Amino acid sequence: MSLEDESARLRAAMAQDCIRGLYGMVDLPARGDDLPARAEALALALLDGGARVLQLRMKGAEGRAMLEVADLLCELCHERGALFVVNDRLDVAIATGAGGVHLGQDDLPLEAARAVSPPGLLIGVSTHDEEQAALAIEGGADYLGFGPVFATRTKENPDAIVGVERLAALCARSSIPVVAIGGIDLASLSAVVAAGAAAAALIAAVNLATDVTSAAAAATAAFPRR
Repeated sequence: MSLEDESARLRAAMAQDCIRGLYGMVDLPARGDDLPARAEALALALLDGGARVLQLRMKGAEGRAMLEVADLLCELCHERGALFVVNDRLDVAIATGAGGVHLGQDDLPLEAARAVSPPGLLIGVSTHDEEQAALAIEGGADYLGFGPVFATRTKENPDAIVGVERLAALCARSSIPVVAIGGIDLASLSAVVAAGAAAAALIAAVNLATDVTSAAAAATAAFPRR
């Protein structure tokens, strides 16, 4: 087995182990007071609620500010045995030693990102239709984000809703884990789980809950135990 094949095998095993249940989102503004402290408090609440993976998202943040938060969360996830993923910024993911990077359709292309990434770095790709999903799988993505499954308020210009039926069809034929994204709350999560999603990102429903840990635990419990 070549080193490239072995790296792919190890990444696949890591993705299967960590991309499941609640896909925790540490979603922060680009700037503000006490961002590291806010990030740590939210991350601990999500991890205490059972999240096996945390993604740091700071849209528009300067690299230095994002790196400060990423360093803190990377160490925290390492201590808890969770996967740490950086949204959009491959440079920050590599610099901080993150376990993965998550790329959108307008970010660095998958092939280019893989060419400069460490062998063990997971690369997830957000996809919004079947063609994008097929291209990401063919290109060697380690997992997919697929959605929005429902209407979402966490993006300024959301993509068209894909719905549960299309999610289920994709999950049935995908060779890599699928993370359901977009507009999912605790009431609709059961339909997402039934569709076969390996994981789901619930931002507003969990992060804005009165008790984040309890909301995260409820989301975690919706998925079958392994």
